[in-house]
Amino acid sequence: MPDVQVLVNDFVVKLRKRKIEGSKATAKQTAELLRSVISSQRIPHTNQAGALIDAVKAVGEKLIAANPVELAVGNIVRRVLHIIREEDLSLATAAIGGLNLSAGSDDEDDIDRGDQPVLSAAAVAAAARSTLRPPSLQTLLEDAPHSAALHRTSSSGGDSEGKSKSADKNSRSRKLKHNVIEAVNELIQDITTCHEQISEQAVEHIHHNEVILTLGNSRTVMEFLLAAKEKKRSFRVFVAEGAPRYEGHVLAKELVARGLQTTVITDSAVFAMISRVNMVIVGAHAVMANGGVVAPVGLNMVALAAKRHAVPFVVLAGIHKLCPLYPHNPEVLLNELKSPSDLLDFGEFSDCMDFGCGASSHLLHVVNPAFDYVPPRLVSLFITDTGGHNPSYIYRLITDYYSADDLEVQRRPVS
Repeated sequence: MPDVQVLVNDFVVKLRKRKIEGSKATAKQTAELLRSVISSQRIPHTNQAGALIDAVKAVGEKLIAANPVELAVGNIVRRVLHIIREEDLSLATAAIGGLNLSAGSDDEDDIDRGDQPVLSAAAVAAAARSTLRPPSLQTLLEDAPHSAALHRTSSSGGDSEGKSKSADKNSRSRKLKHNVIEAVNELIQDITTCHEQISEQAVEHIHHNEVILTLGNSRTVMEFLLAAKEKKRSFRVFVAEGAPRYEGHVLAKELVARGLQTTVITDSAVFAMISRVNMVIVGAHAVMANGGVVAPVGLNMVALAAKRHAVPFVVLAGIHKLCPLYPHNPEVLLNELKSPSDLLDFGEFSDCMDFGCGASSHLLHVVNPAFDYVPPRLVSLFITDTGGHNPSYIYRLITDYYSADDLEVQRRPVS
């Protein structure tokens, strides 16, 4: 099996060179890499969850820095951190429950036990302490007299008791790692099947004789529309071409090949055609914590047109695209610039383009942003693999899938 550090470095290179296309593929490969990191991590006897969290954060910081625009990377890193905390809390709760069961018996059992020591409330409280924090000096001093007394009364059985405790710690650390890996496997499975889960809801939202508008090329949107057609829904699709890369042409060709009535329109014709549309269905690059959407460039214009004509604006997005950060967060990079060659031919405009040489005679600058930001007030509904949600409900989903302690993965430099 390749060294984990080699796998991390290779994945960092792929992110920097933008060799992985699509948030779904990026999220899945990120989860698989973090699973390998967790599997290879040696866990100490104490603070097992803390060791896993530190290892995941160290790798996650490199991945996020490699491609800050791909927010799905940070989302998966935070999801895995949340999984570690949840599994550790579950094991700690189970341990406390076992202590309470052994300590809470009836009077007859107390008589049968005789001089057998009974678990005190201090022992239960000690077990309840979070394993994410090392024990304090006060805790060690409080436990020392009790440990010394037990050692004096049962010196002959001290070695066996120590071995038993060591075995229990090893068993718990192995169980923690096993549970975390199983949960990460479930996360990978959810990412893999997110398109199918979203498509199953298509028949609930698309009805007969409706006109659907979309922009660009989104696989989630394509499978959503095709799923509605398979359920014998008869409808028409307007596809805005999505300049300057014209990805809408690819989507339109695929829909026509599957037997859907499709009309291609220019992006500038959206306002002219929106009055004939019953619903706008689009994909997303990321869904922010406030319900705003980072989407392919041009979608903000479509959302404004839909709002103006009271047309529902529906966003399809897997849960792995849900980002717990806000658009104004310093860690969030909402946009990046693509090559100017998508807009203009260098040969035709070479005499007036600015190539960064500083010459004052070159007055033409070309800006080609990749994404738009759509505010939550323009979004009618989110359809995810867990169901439909209003923009105002996004904060509840964030509390279910992320921990507040993991929002800042990257360490800030100390001034």
